Amino acid sequence: MASLLAVCVVQTLHDDAGSVGTTAINKRAISGPVRVRPLGLNADVQADRKHHGGLDKAVYVYAQEDADYWVDQLGRPLEPGWFGENLRVVGLDVSGALIGDRWQFGSGENSVTLEVTMPREPCATFARWVVRSGGEPADARGWVKRFTAAGRPGAYARVIRPGMISAGDAIIRVGSAIPGAESIAHVFSGIAA
Repeated sequence: MASLLAVCVVQTLHDDAGSVGTTAINKRAISGPVRVRPLGLNADVQADRKHHGGLDKAVYVYAQEDADYWVDQLGRPLEPGWFGENLRVVGLDVSGALIGDRWQFGSGENSVTLEVTMPREPCATFARWVVRSGGEPADARGWVKRFTAAGRPGAYARVIRPGMISAGDAIIRVGSAIPGAESIAHVFSGIAA
């Protein structure tokens, strides 16, 4: 059964060489329930809404199984939030999800429904973060290529039903808004080509 392993929000903003000048990629798991609104999680920040935020990129979801791949590759633990994700899930094939898939987190009147919109594209900000956090000794451009080649991008989602989420919530697929849609991995491979 799929479940929510961790809910992550920005810990601190960092200066960044990119066009915005700051990044909110430094996310950490927090305890307790968190409100989810149309533009994302309470207590989180999207420093660059043009590329990493807004309604269609309100929440970034990453699978523990994909994180485990990178733990093996990098030889170090990668705590929830390390990829800049808002939600670290387990038992859910995020990169295999279809565009338009809808996932319900929790149950009852405060449950949250998200809709998968697109894969996360690795960028220079992400690469600089990985290098700065000690995850990759190579230069930033090398990390973007390596992350892309692995084909484990995770997925952005829009908020269909706002509510409250907590680590430990069950996740169920409640349908798809786009019959016959392509998978995150397939769309990502087209972007990466």
